[in-house]
Amino acid sequence: MATKKASHVLADQDQIDAITKRVKRAQGQLGAVARMLEEGRSCDEIVIQMSAVSKAVNTAAFTLISSSLKECIMDDKSNSEAVTAQLQKIFLSLA
Repeated sequence: MATKKASHVLADQDQIDAITKRVKRAQGQLGAVARMLEEGRSCDEIVIQMSAVSKAVNTAAFTLISSSLKECIMDDKSNSEAVTAQLQKIFLSLA
């Protein structure tokens, strides 16, 4: 019998909306990076924009993980320890 992998789907709609907004912002910033490259803009400008993209994506990921951990702890489900361990593993992959 195969074991089911621990997982969690974020339920907090406010957090989902905030994360989605950040990801869409990062998507727009990444498009700007492509345009800047095509336009021959300076490396300094491009790197600054790329840094903004990176920060937006990382913040979205950290928000997703922390919100999911909070829900798992508050829900007190029977698999919450496994889910928490999985989320911590994902968190460490970003560090």
